[in-house]
Amino acid sequence: MRERLFPGDRVAAYVVLVVLGLVTVLPLLYMIVLALQSDGEVQSGDPVLWPDHLQWQNFSRLFEAAPFGRFFVNSFVMAGAITVSHLIFDPLVGYVFAKLDFPGKRIAFVAVLSTLMVPFFVRMLPIYSIFASLGWIDSYQGLIVPFLMDAYGIFLMRQFIRPLPDELIEAARVDGAGEFRIYLRVILPQCKPALAVLGLFTFVFQWNEFLWPLIATSRTEMRTLPIGLTLFNQEYFTQWNLTAAGALILFVPTAIFFVITQRFLVAGIALSGLK
Repeated sequence: MRERLFPGDRVAAYVVLVVLGLVTVLPLLYMIVLALQSDGEVQSGDPVLWPDHLQWQNFSRLFEAAPFGRFFVNSFVMAGAITVSHLIFDPLVGYVFAKLDFPGKRIAFVAVLSTLMVPFFVRMLPIYSIFASLGWIDSYQGLIVPFLMDAYGIFLMRQFIRPLPDELIEAARVDGAGEFRIYLRVILPQCKPALAVLGLFTFVFQWNEFLWPLIATSRTEMRTLPIGLTLFNQEYFTQWNLTAAGALILFVPTAIFFVITQRFLVAGIALSGLK
């Protein structure tokens, strides 16, 4: 039986949740306030809870000081292409490992999972050497190709697809459907929550990726947004209002992506509870 909460306990729980929510949101709110402050307010040394005049032109000043438009496009192309690739190939490979039987299946799956134990730092130098010989340094393919597939995404999709009823697949086979059609028409529509999680995690991780774009690019026009913001901060380290404006630009796309996928995430939690 459920334990009934007394009114006092309920109020206390809400108070704790509100306090924790404010603590979580406070850094973001201060970053917004900082991005809208004037240079004088930033350099005064006194904390400013709200600017006297909102400096919306800080965002235009940011784009005038550095090619943040180009940085944004580079990040979007890189994160978007990698996310689309994961959403196409990871569930397909996960379906193969979850529902199809073939010789060496277990060994192949263990081999895929074993790549999770190899840090990217170990693979980074060989990848760079190969890409340099191919002429892929300072190019979109050099940024994208190393991350086109991921063992974690394959594992996630395999674990989600595995409990799905085999009777659905058998019924589709009786109707004459091939394996790829079964995957597209039967399996994939039921994987929307897992696909939302996979897409969100992949986009956020690649959007904030720092190390590989730093190594794989040398020209300013090929830098991604995290690299560009770091280089900007090194040159304009006293203009924290412009740095905060750049951080907001870095944050907004991932927040929008989360809002878009939120209902699928909630559906995935509910579906997990039903299972």
